[in-house]
Amino acid sequence: MSAEATNPEAHAEVRPELRRRGRTRLDLRRLGRAALLGPASRDRLPDAIGHVAEAHRAHHPDADLSILRRAYLLAESSHRGQMRKSGEPYITHPLAVTLILAELGAETTTLTASLLHDTVEDTDVTLDQVRAEFGDEVAFIVDGVTKVEKIDYGAAAEPETFRKMLVATGNDVRVMSIKLADRLHNMRTLGVMRPEKQARIAKVTRDVLIPLAERLGVQALKTELEDLVFAILHPEEYEHTRALIASHAGADDPLLAIAESVRTVLREAGITAEVLVRPRHFVSVHRISRTRGELRGPDFGRILVLVGENADCYAVLGELHTCFTPVVSEFKDFIAVPKFNLYQSLHTAVAVPEGYVAEVIVRTRQMHRVAEAGVVALGNPYATGEGADCEEERVDPTRPGWLSRLLDWQQSAPDPDTFWTGLRAELAQDREITVYRADGGTLALPAGASCIDAAYAQHGEAAHGCIGARVNGRLTSLSAPLSDGDTVQLL
Repeated sequence: MSAEATNPEAHAEVRPELRRRGRTRLDLRRLGRAALLGPASRDRLPDAIGHVAEAHRAHHPDADLSILRRAYLLAESSHRGQMRKSGEPYITHPLAVTLILAELGAETTTLTASLLHDTVEDTDVTLDQVRAEFGDEVAFIVDGVTKVEKIDYGAAAEPETFRKMLVATGNDVRVMSIKLADRLHNMRTLGVMRPEKQARIAKVTRDVLIPLAERLGVQALKTELEDLVFAILHPEEYEHTRALIASHAGADDPLLAIAESVRTVLREAGITAEVLVRPRHFVSVHRISRTRGELRGPDFGRILVLVGENADCYAVLGELHTCFTPVVSEFKDFIAVPKFNLYQSLHTAVAVPEGYVAEVIVRTRQMHRVAEAGVVALGNPYATGEGADCEEERVDPTRPGWLSRLLDWQQSAPDPDTFWTGLRAELAQDREITVYRADGGTLALPAGASCIDAAYAQHGEAAHGCIGARVNGRLTSLSAPLSDGDTVQLL
C-alpha cells in the first residue's frame, strides 16, 4: 500500500498523455463510489469487479469467477473507510492493479491474490483468514507481496526490502507480477505526492523495478513505467519528445501505407496474418532521436505481423525479403534463440520504393502474448504438479537463470547495503547476449563480450591460435565488442 491509504488530498494525476496509445483502460474514478461499492448478488458481480472479470474471461473463457467475487467483497469490506491521497476510496487501488494483470492474461489465482494484496498489511484481515478462505496458493502470494510492500518508504529501508523482494520473487514470480502492477498504478497517480518524493520513487522504479520487469519479460508494464519515470525525472526532454510525437500525429503516416503493402503481399502469398502498426512509446522515440537526429515517419513506429504457427513466421520473412529490399544487418532470429526473458520474434527491416526503411517484427500470437506479458502469461507454474507445502521454501519452475544467480548472490552479500549497491549495478546492464557461430550453433555470453571471449567460450585453450574474426561477414579484430544476435566466424 500503503502510503496511499490516508486522508484525501487534491488529485493531480501524472501526465494523462502518457497512457498507452491505442489501448483503452477503465477509469475507475468515473465509475463513481456507487458503482465501485454497489450491491452485489449471487447473480451479478459488482460493476468494478465485473470489468476485471470481463478482461479475465477474454484470456481464460472457462475461468471460475466466484473466487474473484469473494475476494472483492472481502477486500472492499476490509478497506472500507480508507482513502487514497487522490481522494478515491482505497479499494480503487487493488481493483486497478488487478485489472492491469487481468488485461495481461494473469490466471485466477494471481488475480485473487492481487485483490487481497494489501489486506494483511493494512487491515484486520490475517494471513490465516486468507488461507482458510482462498487456499494456500493465494495466501503464499499475498504473504510474499506483504513482505515487500515497504518498498515505498524511506530510502534507509530499501536495501533490506529488496533482498526480501528477490527472495519472495524467486519462490513465486507471481509476487513480482503483482508488485510491478502495483507500482504502475501508483506511478500513474504519483502527482499527488511532493516533487521530492515523486523523484525518489521514480529513481527506485528506474534503477530496479524497470530492469526487473524487462528480465521477467513484462514488456507492457516496463514500457509504461519507463514513460512515467521519463516524465518525472527528465521533464524538459519529455516535453520535447511529446512535441515530436504530436507533430508526427498531424501528418500522414507512411507506415500505414507500408503496412497495407505488406498485407497485399501476404494475402497474395496465401499467408493468413494480422498486420498492425505499433507506435513507439516516449522513451523509445527519445532514444532514436538521440541516435538518428531528425526523425522520419517510420521512425515513430514499427510494423507487427502476427501469425498462427512458427513456420508461418519464416514464410512471412521470405515474402518480405523477396518483395521488398531487406536491410540484412537488421535481421535477428529470436525464435531459434529466445532471449533470456522468454522473448521470441523475428526482427527485420525493409526498404520501400518511397525511400523509407520500416522495421518489421514477426511473431505468432502466443509469442506476442508472452512478449507483452512475460511471466504473467505463463499461468500457474504449480498447476500441473502436486500441491506444494507452502510453509516450505520452494523454487518456481519458471524462474529465469539470472534470478537464480541474484538469489545466490543475495545470500552471500555481507550486508544489505553491499547487496543494494551491487543489485543496482547488476540491473543497469544486460546480463546476457546470444551470438551465432559460423557452424549454426549459438553462444551465450555476458554483455560487453568481445570476439576473443567468444573464441575461448567455443574453443577453450585452442583459442590461443585465433588471429581474427568476421562479425556479420565483416573482418574485425578479436577485441571488437559483440552485440546480441551477431554472427561470429573465428579465424
